[in-house]
Amino acid sequence: MVPLGIVLIVAGAVCAFCWIASLITRDTSWVDRLWSIVPVVYAWIFAGAALASGSDAARAVLMAVLVTLWGTRLTFNFARRGGYTGMEDYRWAILRGRMKPWQFQVFNLLFIVLYQNALLVLITLPALVAVQHPAPLTGADAIFAVLFLGFLALEFAADQQQWNFHRAKKTAGGHVEPGFATTGLFRFSRHPNFFAEQLQWWMFYGLGATAAVASGAGFWGGAVNATIIGAVLLSILFIGSTIFTESISAAKYPAYREYQRTTSMLVPWPPRHSGRAAERA
Repeated sequence: MVPLGIVLIVAGAVCAFCWIASLITRDTSWVDRLWSIVPVVYAWIFAGAALASGSDAARAVLMAVLVTLWGTRLTFNFARRGGYTGMEDYRWAILRGRMKPWQFQVFNLLFIVLYQNALLVLITLPALVAVQHPAPLTGADAIFAVLFLGFLALEFAADQQQWNFHRAKKTAGGHVEPGFATTGLFRFSRHPNFFAEQLQWWMFYGLGATAAVASGAGFWGGAVNATIIGAVLLSILFIGSTIFTESISAAKYPAYREYQRTTSMLVPWPPRHSGRAAERA
């Protein structure tokens, strides 16, 4: 069976599990718990197919290794935050409260279960391009791989800084001014971890595109091919999710609006002068 077919069968089983489990437990975070795991499985299915074909599998294996590192870091961070202890994402609870029960169940099936699991397949499809276009590794592969690792390190650092902040907040009795992280990487971006997460998958797409170009494909169909839809949809998902999350933060913390005015949402950038500081000046 072709690797894509195997991946789709696994994805279908994951969708069924997440939907049924959400109905039984009334907990819609099952996709969140598998988010860092199933892309690793998909990447190794593609890498296994490349190895079994007897052709040059170095790129597909490299891509699987990178996804494994991504998944290991994300699983570790999710676990230490209590993600595997049965705690549901607070955003789903808020949405559930804003919808009628049947509306939320439709949202659960179509978006939380089906759309997000489909996205996890789509973001790993550049590995399929590497299987379909076996070619020796190039300097471009090295650049994309190094950048992937750089963004992985950036996300690890941002998550660690956020973890340290929340631990200090808990130690202080649940509140540290202004209520959210604003130092370190968070001085230059409100969500440096989200920025790094997206860029890793764009670098992953670059590796797949390099395979197509190295095997003779042109700009269209090579450097720009259909698997770019995964990285595009992931970025759209992150932007939409960030806007929703920030609406909650702004309602909870009075100082968050000022933080939004002075600090870039995603791309790390020197902070702008505070409007209040300008008024005092």
